[in-house]
Amino acid sequence: MKGIFLAVFILSALFAHASESSDSLEARPYYLLIGQAEEALADDRRDEAAARLVEAMAVEPENPGNVLLLSNLGVIYWRDGRDSLALEVFDRAIEKAPAMVTVLLNRGRLHLSMGHNVEAYDDFSRVVELDSANCPARYYRGTMSLYGGRLDLAEADFNVLKTLKPKAIDTAAALSALYSLSGRDRDAIPYFDRLLQDDPSPEYYAGLAGCLLAIEEYTRAAEVIEGGLKRYGPDPELYYYRAWLNRDRYRLDDARADAARAIELGANKARVDALFER
Repeated sequence: MKGIFLAVFILSALFAHASESSDSLEARPYYLLIGQAEEALADDRRDEAAARLVEAMAVEPENPGNVLLLSNLGVIYWRDGRDSLALEVFDRAIEKAPAMVTVLLNRGRLHLSMGHNVEAYDDFSRVVELDSANCPARYYRGTMSLYGGRLDLAEADFNVLKTLKPKAIDTAAALSALYSLSGRDRDAIPYFDRLLQDDPSPEYYAGLAGCLLAIEEYTRAAEVIEGGLKRYGPDPELYYYRAWLNRDRYRLDDARADAARAIELGANKARVDALFER
């Protein structure tokens, strides 16, 4: 599952908080089981890794390191598609460590994937309260605000991304969406260009084409649309924008043919028909 934070089990990190020597710690069943979990994860044997973590926590139920084990166990369950079980584990970890940012962020992402938007937003907000420079939380919360119609809140979060990670792909995705949806098409164009360099997907071709058409840069819009169609073949958004382009160039027969093709491919008919109402 793309983007899940799977923490790596590093035994030395746990040893650093213990008073015993590393040699004596390594002999304890708790750490032996964690080591076996690491080995299982390295071979992508997730069921076995999860079982060893559960066994380790049962051996030493009061060990403070169990918060880290719960965090990793939740991610393993999530990667296996056991969302409800993963959520239960994340909840247990947060009960033990309410300010553990990594678990809050992962739980927020899990809530979002499960359609629990209020809970996801609350988790991302809590992460920002604890760490105002946490860019993943800013990205997710800002995106939720943007598509919820709160452009002011989205812009506040995305400006943090712009300041802290100006060249990151998530920043480009966030700002291209914000600027295009708020009518700042010229500002959005460099970010769509950045996205197409890294991930030339059809939605980025379409987004860039829409911005270019909005500012009447028809020659480049035509190049972008044809580039997207050549790369991906039939795409409803690209045909929609080619219909727009042909309409503005007074090639009305071509525009209506493209409009019909866009609708055939799944574009919203009312939106496409609106091209010819002006």
